[in-house]
Amino acid sequence: MAEGAQVPELFQQLFREHYSGVARKLHALTGDYAAAEDLAQEVFLRLYRSPPDRLEVVGAWLHRVLTRVGYDYLRHRSSGKALLEKESARVAAWSEGAAPSGETQVIREWEKDVVRKVLRKLSDRDRAALLLREEGYSYEEIALRLEVDPKIVGTLLARAEERMKKKYEQEERRHDGGRNEADRRGTGI
Repeated sequence: MAEGAQVPELFQQLFREHYSGVARKLHALTGDYAAAEDLAQEVFLRLYRSPPDRLEVVGAWLHRVLTRVGYDYLRHRSSGKALLEKESARVAAWSEGAAPSGETQVIREWEKDVVRKVLRKLSDRDRAALLLREEGYSYEEIALRLEVDPKIVGTLLARAEERMKKKYEQEERRHDGGRNEADRRGTGI
């Protein structure tokens, strides 16, 4: 961008000029105003950290970055929704009065065990953020508890969720790989 003291001033000017447009486009893309505001902050954080070489193309640069950030968010949200729907269906079936079968109970206990293992593998901040959100705390309350800027809580949670998802998938693969190996040994293959 520019030198020394002018950088924050120039960044502030670009922020004032472009923030509402970026947030509006992200809202149109995601359909979620709160997420759009979090994502707009991410876009401007990227602008601040690594601005384009030519400032006269900042509008195009912002559009390209907001599109990437928005589509990444939608990808993560859709995979999270699928997991939530699966879990909701399981809870609904259980709450309808049907006692879970022995197999269902074993699977449920295994899943709880995997989640506990994965949570232990996360950093203290990621674990605390996810648990606070699960307990229904607002972004402001989470920020206060974690002693972070409330503006980054959405990004912090999204990243913590992504790390947890990856570790969960690794744990499942590790477990499935071990079970498949045991199955082969048991059948003599």
